[in-house]
Amino acid sequence: MCGIVGVVATSMVNQTIFDALTLLQHRGQDAAGMVTSHNGLLCLRKDNGPVSEVFRTRHMKKLHGNIGIGHARYPTAGTSSSAEAQPFYVNSPYGISLAHNGNLTNTAKLKQEVFESDLRHINTTSDSEVLVNVLAHELHEEGKLVPTPEDIFNALERVYKRIEGGYAVVALITGYGILAFRDPDGVRPLIYGSKETENGTEYMVASESVALDAAGFKIERDIRPGEALFFDVNHNVHQRQCTEARPPRPCLFEYVYFARPDTVIDNISVYKARINQGDRLAAKIKREWADHDIDVVIPIPDTSRTAALQIAQELNIPFREGLVKNRYIGRTFIMPGQTVRKKSVRQKLNPVPFEFKGKNVLLVDDSIVRGTTSQEIIEMAREAGANKVYLASAAPEVRYPNVYGIDMPAATELIAYNRSVDEICELIGADRLIFQDLDDLIAACIDEKHSDVREFDTSVFDGKYIAGNIDQAYLDGLADARSDSSKASVEESNNDLMHPM
Repeated sequence: MCGIVGVVATSMVNQTIFDALTLLQHRGQDAAGMVTSHNGLLCLRKDNGPVSEVFRTRHMKKLHGNIGIGHARYPTAGTSSSAEAQPFYVNSPYGISLAHNGNLTNTAKLKQEVFESDLRHINTTSDSEVLVNVLAHELHEEGKLVPTPEDIFNALERVYKRIEGGYAVVALITGYGILAFRDPDGVRPLIYGSKETENGTEYMVASESVALDAAGFKIERDIRPGEALFFDVNHNVHQRQCTEARPPRPCLFEYVYFARPDTVIDNISVYKARINQGDRLAAKIKREWADHDIDVVIPIPDTSRTAALQIAQELNIPFREGLVKNRYIGRTFIMPGQTVRKKSVRQKLNPVPFEFKGKNVLLVDDSIVRGTTSQEIIEMAREAGANKVYLASAAPEVRYPNVYGIDMPAATELIAYNRSVDEICELIGADRLIFQDLDDLIAACIDEKHSDVREFDTSVFDGKYIAGNIDQAYLDGLADARSDSSKASVEESNNDLMHPM
């Protein structure tokens, strides 16, 4: 999962892109990058680390130009090498820079095609580098010294025929404009807006609406599944549906965990969806545990707070902030490696003993993936004096890996894999465990009044993969790449390459 942004403006865009990436930092904290264009020259800065560390004043001063794209990286295949920081760049044709959120599910096949047929070398393990080379090849096939929007869309139609998976992309074509497109099912989010200035209309495209809101852009709409927009340097917007139109099926996990609560994705308010998740979970508790003895509801900050507050209200039980978060520690779910992840839980959260001592506590989390965080927090609650510790998850059991850009580990590393709720409960050390039902989660996220979304990508919960040819061989290969042991091995190899003896 990554954050992407593109801006076509009437003045310098470096600060606008920096601010947008800061607002999208929750989508990836591994690396950040930005490329701008000025008088046909590209200015690039990218490196490992959060946005505030990658871009210093000395870097910002060199990022000239009124057009540019940015990226906040979250690694899905295990390396935190700075060589995989985005945007990626190819010089031919025109000079193309690309930033990508999601995952291509046929990368291995594409990489072979790019080398054997397109005669292009891929230097990293990133599917984004493969994608920018596929796009570059198809644009080259148009054979135009000066490409028109029609040429660009024609090339992109062929790109769509070659790639599979869930993705949202922004690409800067030097001297011509910014291309933005979304996968045919709309799995990954992408939205654009406009702003009127005294010098003309400016445009921004980003992963989440919050980036547009904060920069003063009026939201126009989400980019549709399989649709492409081209914002040219003369501030004109061109549009084409590049694949057969399909009903949108966004990733359900965006509404559970990844997106900010103040974001709207496909006309569905993430905040309202999380309120509804709390309502549905409270109803399940009333239905299946009417004689509960819960004394207090405590959220595991931050993503679960909205649902937890609603549960407390519906059950008429006090809501308390019993866990204090250190805001200088990143999101533990997206940290690479189980050892780092486990260590960071205690650095990230600290209990308020007064809220736990002698009480039967219901902890509420957005989801349970590996179970590491849950186990540590339950242990912390008991150490703080809790009498009983119950845990409720706003999402169902995560039983399957994600193939569309979320680094959920190998199936065997998911705590719910081949386990019952009682077995999970015993492993994490809770006195009782309650999961949201999948039908309730889907219903919580549907907004019939404002959105035409009726289906979602629910693959992590039910194993139904909507895009790409996903079979057991693919999942086995994914498991090899995403297991913590594999990541440690890759990381060690990268360190050896970067720091030879």
